[in-house]
Amino acid sequence: MASSPVRPLRAIAIFCGSNVGEGDAYTTAAAALGTAMARRGIAIVYGGTHKGLMGNLADAALAGGGQVHGVITRRLHDKGHLHPSLSKSEVVDGMRARKERMLDLADACIALPGGIGTAEEFMEAWTLNQLGDVDKPVGLLNVDGYYDSFMGFIDTMIERKFLPAAHRDGISLDPDADALIDKLAVFEKPTVAKWM
Repeated sequence: MASSPVRPLRAIAIFCGSNVGEGDAYTTAAAALGTAMARRGIAIVYGGTHKGLMGNLADAALAGGGQVHGVITRRLHDKGHLHPSLSKSEVVDGMRARKERMLDLADACIALPGGIGTAEEFMEAWTLNQLGDVDKPVGLLNVDGYYDSFMGFIDTMIERKFLPAAHRDGISLDPDADALIDKLAVFEKPTVAKWM
């Protein structure tokens, strides 16, 4: 069987919490992802803040010599939320512009644990892939089972005939940063149409 072609992953958009969550698992995972991406020479594109997991991710990547490109909204910039040490940063008018710009700059997307903003950003990227508007694979860093119940909800969509089963494979999932990046590099889109 022929192996899958490897996608060039020059930059990955990372969606993650502006809070750190409970315990050390999430901050450790954010730092591990930042370190892994720096080691592999993959730039991070993210929301530009120094807060929460976003700050942990950026700090670790920068400490490892990585490139970190922040795309922050004007409102958050004006509140002083911009990370002060980024490789590159830009200020955009709002969340819609931020999401569009991040996706433009990235070859793939990863969601760490986070809140409703993280979930919304991830779902939009997955939807655009499903519709064929982009070809930028999406993955979930499933830290401490954080996304298990989310994937259970996806299974309910499948069971209730709102989503073809093959489209579950439109998400790469792994608890390990390097393993998840490896999955994104060889990702192949489901070829089953979304309409049932």
